[in-house]
Amino acid sequence: MPFYRKLGTIPHKRHTVFRQPNGALYHEQLFGTIGFDGMSSLLYHIHPPTLVKEIKGSIDVSPKVAIDKNMQMRAFKGFDVPALGDLLESRIPVLTNSDVTLHLSRPKELNQNYFYKNVDADEVIFIHEGKGVLKTQVGNIEFSYGDYLVIPRGMIYQMTFDDGNNRHFIIESAHPIYTPKRYRNWFGQHLEHSPFCERDLRGPAELETHNELGDFTVKIKKEGVLYDYVYNSHPFDVIGWDGYNFPYAFSIHDFEPITGRVHQPPPVHQTFETAAFVICSFCPRLYDYHPESIPAPYNHSNIDSDEVLYYVDGDFMSRNDISKGQITLHPAGIPHGPHPGAYERSIGKEKTEELAVMVDTFKPLKVTEQGLSIEAKDYYKSWIH
Repeated sequence: MPFYRKLGTIPHKRHTVFRQPNGALYHEQLFGTIGFDGMSSLLYHIHPPTLVKEIKGSIDVSPKVAIDKNMQMRAFKGFDVPALGDLLESRIPVLTNSDVTLHLSRPKELNQNYFYKNVDADEVIFIHEGKGVLKTQVGNIEFSYGDYLVIPRGMIYQMTFDDGNNRHFIIESAHPIYTPKRYRNWFGQHLEHSPFCERDLRGPAELETHNELGDFTVKIKKEGVLYDYVYNSHPFDVIGWDGYNFPYAFSIHDFEPITGRVHQPPPVHQTFETAAFVICSFCPRLYDYHPESIPAPYNHSNIDSDEVLYYVDGDFMSRNDISKGQITLHPAGIPHGPHPGAYERSIGKEKTEELAVMVDTFKPLKVTEQGLSIEAKDYYKSWIH
């Protein structure tokens, strides 16, 4: 994120002598991106972050594609996924391409006996149900219903849950996740007209420093393969850090919708962007206030992008028979629009309580084997009266 943050104890100048109470040096680590040209943070470890004792093995966790070329509107029953294991075992990929993979997850175990690092992708974990703590090298973030957890690639983390009732929608991005450029001035500060600002973003607040030696397993994902690395020192031995590259939380409930006299297009709901797709938040809001407005969206053609909606809560006014946790996919190349009756029903309505997350990708999405297993059949016929 393009704003500065620091936690713990750091030296006055970077790349200078910084000693521990016993006289040994702290071990500085640059946690950076884009070949020293992107956002970075400087971390100060009690032990070198390089103490690998063993590499135990690896498994391929890349999505298994069932439909490589999709030209059909589809829906998936997200609440039909089973509750499984921990934060990694529970991840079920539904849609994927070379830029992004969309997962559903219902972790039932309250914590993990390992640490996780994804060097393939930034992750956005949307918390649909449950609460807990995201624990990282650079501090902890409490989360609950409606939070987006934005975790930059390479960040070592764990998640602990208050109980076994958790549902997540996970966006795994091969491109860095940013807030939209049009919300920021040329210094990087969010502008007055943006639907949220830095005040709404919750960075790490509690730095846990563990001075421990032993066997610490870090599962590292690279090129779709998960490797088990055993380190000699606890990954969370950071005494202090500062910089611009760190995880943060943003609640969908803090998104302030932009409204108008007539129907506003999806870009007004944009929350995050990458070079290959965007993420939008559809939130409770007042409807259009022109006396003859039609609040329901007009029919539109996805010429350049596949459109995915993950339904969170409320009554999504443009769709019939949509339930919580459902995912719809409207592929590029064919028009779609409100379901029969939705256009007329929306006239005269003053507000909506809908809550949904949208992902629009510029490359076509492929359907996974796991996605097909929870598909709502014949969704593409649901516009016929």
